[in-house]
Amino acid sequence: MEPIQSTLRKWMRESERFQKTYQHMKQSLLDSPEIKDFLDRHPDLTERDIETQLIKLYEYHSQSKKCEHCPSLKECRNLVRGYVPHIHASGGHIRITYDRCPKKRQADEQNRKKSLVQSLYMPKEILEANFDDIWLDDPERYEAIRKIRQYLEQDQITRGLYLHGPFGVGKTYLLGALANKLAERNIQSLFIYMPEFVREIKSSINDSTLNEKIDRFKRVPVLILDDIGAEFQSSWFRDEVLGAILQYRMMEHLPVFFTSNYSLKELEKNLSSNHRGETELMKAGRIVERIRQVSEPVAMWGQNHRR
Repeated sequence: MEPIQSTLRKWMRESERFQKTYQHMKQSLLDSPEIKDFLDRHPDLTERDIETQLIKLYEYHSQSKKCEHCPSLKECRNLVRGYVPHIHASGGHIRITYDRCPKKRQADEQNRKKSLVQSLYMPKEILEANFDDIWLDDPERYEAIRKIRQYLEQDQITRGLYLHGPFGVGKTYLLGALANKLAERNIQSLFIYMPEFVREIKSSINDSTLNEKIDRFKRVPVLILDDIGAEFQSSWFRDEVLGAILQYRMMEHLPVFFTSNYSLKELEKNLSSNHRGETELMKAGRIVERIRQVSEPVAMWGQNHRR
């Protein structure tokens, strides 16, 4: 009998400790200002209602409401990361609902804007470009920046810019900042690094996605072609891919923004050579004319900031 009595006494001691701990936690919970305020606003809740639903009161009390206990979204302490609880009562029932917290809403908005700026092979610093970081120390850059700001003041953009000039003056960064500003207005853009774009299109011939990709470039609200002229283009790419995209966007009044180290006259010469060593001035001229239709040439000079 002694082992049974010993076990019983041990159980009673542990039960007493549990009851003391439980009653202490319960009183601490009910004494907290936010729970007292909630219960004061719902005098219809009986002691039995409260007793049987203490776990819901604890669920609400133990979580952050305004990110006050969360250093960041990744370190959110709540049951569901990025969501804050709201407590309700009706007919003796306590309910907990959840809504996005301020940090979650901010992160979702940033992700939404990022999703509007799509890219192919563009570096992270370009996709995060900001007008606050644009250098204004070179007067030669003012005209390009002024033109970009004019575009941002328009309700509808139907014609882009052809920014041309030497390496490192910030042509690509400027258009990255433009794309992010357009995202704030819910305008989608697609940023393409031309040498990789050529390789992407060539590889698409074998996996049957060519027409799908070309159609995407045709229809995106704002198309940005970076470093046009830097890549070697076959006659097929120039005429059937680039020409088709520019023709469609010209007809639909959809803007295209370009960066290039070549003026349009130099680009025309560059585009006129094919892989057989022949010169096709008329076909190259047709492409350049379409570029003029969808964009306005603007020279951009200044200090090389890559050095």
